[in-house]
Amino acid sequence: MRYLSEYRDPKVARALVDEIAQTATRRWTLMEVCGGQTHTIVRQGLDEVLSSSVEMIHGPGCPVCVTPLEQIDRALHLASRPDVIFASFGDMLRVPGSECDLLQVRARGGTVKVVYSPLDALELARRTPNKEVVFFAVGFETTAPANAMAVWRAKELGVENFSVLVSHVTVPPAIVALLESPDNRVQAFLAAGHVCTVMGWEEYEPLAAKYAVPIVVTGFEPVDILEGILMAVRQLEEGRHEVENQYVRSVRHEGNRPAQDVIGRVFQLVDRQWRGIGMIPMSGLGLKPEFADFDAELKFGLGGITAIEPPECRAGDVLRGRLKPHDCPEFGVRCTPENPLGAPMVSSEGACAAYYNYGRYDPATADREA
Repeated sequence: MRYLSEYRDPKVARALVDEIAQTATRRWTLMEVCGGQTHTIVRQGLDEVLSSSVEMIHGPGCPVCVTPLEQIDRALHLASRPDVIFASFGDMLRVPGSECDLLQVRARGGTVKVVYSPLDALELARRTPNKEVVFFAVGFETTAPANAMAVWRAKELGVENFSVLVSHVTVPPAIVALLESPDNRVQAFLAAGHVCTVMGWEEYEPLAAKYAVPIVVTGFEPVDILEGILMAVRQLEEGRHEVENQYVRSVRHEGNRPAQDVIGRVFQLVDRQWRGIGMIPMSGLGLKPEFADFDAELKFGLGGITAIEPPECRAGDVLRGRLKPHDCPEFGVRCTPENPLGAPMVSSEGACAAYYNYGRYDPATADREA
């Protein structure tokens, strides 16, 4: 594939692996923030081939995985209402709530629609004025511009039967929470290239300076990730702690200003619960007061819906890098893609799904343990 195959070139990848091994004088601990990067690392075995030089820890960079249980339960409540059409991206449909998931709600008669854009949900609301259409606005800064534009456009057009259930989170506060944790082991970060395509890397520079931690903005192909790891290892070996950009073909220092502008017009920073992690102050995006009419939580009075994380699910430990998925006692036993205990097992960016799907799972062992 043009402009992609070179980032999967095995000769280039092998050369980078060798250079990392030659550069590292000790074993360093790095965290990739993005779940898409996690899947590339595990699928290609990059963590295994680098194991003598680098330990890769998988971070909380899967937006589906960190959506809190109570927010899933609110989505299930809305989807069960006969007056609501609940619209969502497909990756949210199998995320377990306290009792079921959105697919099960649809099987019971709820109207759940898969859309490919929040503007599709807005158009659905315009076509069905006798129904309330709620879009599940989930994601990091990457998806925030499109979701903000849908709300802006709904207000501009006066579409009163459209609202959004917002569960947006932002990356920098999560990095701070990890670094300030008393059991933090992360010595450098690979930052998510798609988030930085929107936001740039200006906001990471104070973090690198304050916590003396290298941060390398990195793409998603094997060569991208290996080059990002090499850049981080060089910094660690030289005693530097800067923000560097590996993903030069997509990311600029200032990011995408028009996209940031539309986010800023519609959203404001709010405290946000993270599934399995808890509250991280000012880590989420919520609608500004002037867009309150499009806030599904307010419109449908969902504030009273709360939930307690199931103790048998170790998603929080996985998302914080404290536990590798295959070290969870329920992995592949009680928790499988067909019967997940938590979102990391069913999300396309979940670390547990990556370990299960790409060979870090022994069915025979699981059968014996079961």
